[in-house]
Amino acid sequence: MKPVVDSIELMKGAMILTVAALVTKILSAVYRVPFQNIVGDIGFYIYQQVYPFLGIFTVLSTYGFPVIISKLYTEEQASGYHGRADRLLALSLLILGMMGGLLFAFFFFGASWISGKVGDPELTPLFQVVAVPFLFFPFISVLRGYFQGKGNMVPTAISQVSEQFFRVTTILILSAVFVQHGLSLYVTGTAAVFGSIIGGLVSVLLLGFFFLKNRGQAPFKHFSIKDMLHDAAWAVKALMIQGLAISVSGMLLILFQLADSLNLYHSLLGTGLTAMEAKSAKGVFDRGQPLIQLGAIVATSMSLSLVPAISLDKTNALKERMLSKVQLALQVSLVFGAAAAVGLSSIIAPVNRMLFRNSDGSNVLAVLSLMILFVSVILTIMSILQGLDHPLFPAAAVLFGFFLKYIANLILIPYFGTMGAAWATLIAMLAVLLVLMAKLRRELGGPVLSILFISKVLLSSAVMAVFLRLFLWITNFGYAWVEPDRLGAIFQAVSSVAIGAFIYFFVLVKTKAFPEEELASLPFGSRIVQLFTR
Repeated sequence: MKPVVDSIELMKGAMILTVAALVTKILSAVYRVPFQNIVGDIGFYIYQQVYPFLGIFTVLSTYGFPVIISKLYTEEQASGYHGRADRLLALSLLILGMMGGLLFAFFFFGASWISGKVGDPELTPLFQVVAVPFLFFPFISVLRGYFQGKGNMVPTAISQVSEQFFRVTTILILSAVFVQHGLSLYVTGTAAVFGSIIGGLVSVLLLGFFFLKNRGQAPFKHFSIKDMLHDAAWAVKALMIQGLAISVSGMLLILFQLADSLNLYHSLLGTGLTAMEAKSAKGVFDRGQPLIQLGAIVATSMSLSLVPAISLDKTNALKERMLSKVQLALQVSLVFGAAAAVGLSSIIAPVNRMLFRNSDGSNVLAVLSLMILFVSVILTIMSILQGLDHPLFPAAAVLFGFFLKYIANLILIPYFGTMGAAWATLIAMLAVLLVLMAKLRRELGGPVLSILFISKVLLSSAVMAVFLRLFLWITNFGYAWVEPDRLGAIFQAVSSVAIGAFIYFFVLVKTKAFPEEELASLPFGSRIVQLFTR
């Protein structure tokens, strides 16, 4: 019975972390809408210029190092090497402490150099504030890794959600107060970045509380200098190779935003725009980030729930069952990713007006919205490859995409402005997708998604897009003699979502893209089957 119990506990723990990650990502995406409404496009530009660096801190302390620390800790404990498991935690704290200190020094003392490189010296104080959370990340990473290694996912989940909640709350409250009192947008941006310090501090305090509560099982006991030195090379290799690989894999969207932070504003200045025009254009372009993030969350949340089962089936050598779950995960990510991408791109004008008060840059955001499809499938493939014990390749693919995006920006922005940056994003993301698909096909020994299935998804998306365009054209007559307001945009956007979803799944069911038993096994799948097969 022990393997059954272990598999149940594995799935339970994975589900706790999945729910926590889902809540955290939703908070991370949603808060940017009211924040943009408070500070405007230029204020949004200011914050988004430094956000990718904060995102790196989040990934390091959430997805990268805690995962590898927990994995190694569990393996050593299971093998009976309790002393080595304890030393791993101590060594990890030391190694990551040095890394955090170096990152703090780089951002704090190099803030003026970094702000000069991104073309806006006024960002210097924001980068100095960005430095502080890197002092927290060693403690957060090691404690999360320790609890996950013990099989207790609750402290990690609570710390993740609480960190994000307090960060978002601080950002919105301070931004509203500072803008109301007439302070500059750069001072307001600095206050918003301060929210990450509050969030990191809350996380450290909560994890410390859980650790002290279980101090009877305190791990730091075996501190022989000889043994510590003997294990140092092993710990460094594991953290710097495997830990960083998992971290980079989790930075897909962040690194693409980083490329834009590094050269989009600077390149826009080269097209003849004034500083204020370039900042506003970059702020409008950044409206796409929460939309992409939300769309990707919806598309990947269901498919990623299958990944722990894929890893478990590989361990148990159940190849046929594993392949069927891989196929289902990819099908789900493609179906929901296509629906979100094409649907949002089709109705982006009212969505833009509903969320951000006007429809500026809707054509650019329509192109960026298509990235949801690529991101959904990419994240699923990367998780599958990690479940198949291939963590390094996804990291290499992400770095390849980052450099391609950076170079494509430099080529396309001088000719097409922010539209060039949008096309650069799609080109680089498509390249990453093709590389990962080739790797997965090689690992599985053949294609996973059939051309027939893909064509049915594309047909459903096209029919949905046509109906949505027609619906917007009809309802736009209501705005023929008046300026469109947010209330009308809300009506158009919300009703379009309902209509688009109905048409999309109607065509999908009628073309029998999914067998009914597979469709019924998905969340809300049985309702869809009942609705469209009557």
